Amino acid sequence: MRDIAEIEADFELLDDWEDRYRYLIELGRELPPLPEAATSEANKVRGCVSQVWLVSETDSGAPPRLFFQGESDAHIVRGLVAIALALFSGHTAAEIVATDAEAAFARLGLQEHLTPQRSNGLKSMVNRIKGDAQAAMAA
Repeated sequence: MRDIAEIEADFELLDDWEDRYRYLIELGRELPPLPEAATSEANKVRGCVSQVWLVSETDSGAPPRLFFQGESDAHIVRGLVAIALALFSGHTAAEIVATDAEAAFARLGLQEHLTPQRSNGLKSMVNRIKGDAQAAMAA
């Protein structure tokens, strides 16, 4: 999986949004598929028009880190899942809660080029990830 700095650098190299959409789709194709059992109601992200599932795991380190896997039934949304995972996966709960996702997405120019439904879905993914991080901090 690519990290967010690599994705940002790649976005800077792409001049038009058709190429960026193709790149988003490519990012989504690189995501490993979730096991069928993980595409359950419990893992479904509410607020997304497309189907999106997120699974989080917390390691036993000090401080613990959260790792995320995700999936979507829509190509571009799957790419957005890949960006969210690149931004958050592998970080501590405190780092995740402190991360300004909107600023990261703004650096990629996503707000201006996503439909309102996709923007809302992306916010729902971020809220779910931050909620999992807050739960891990409380545990």
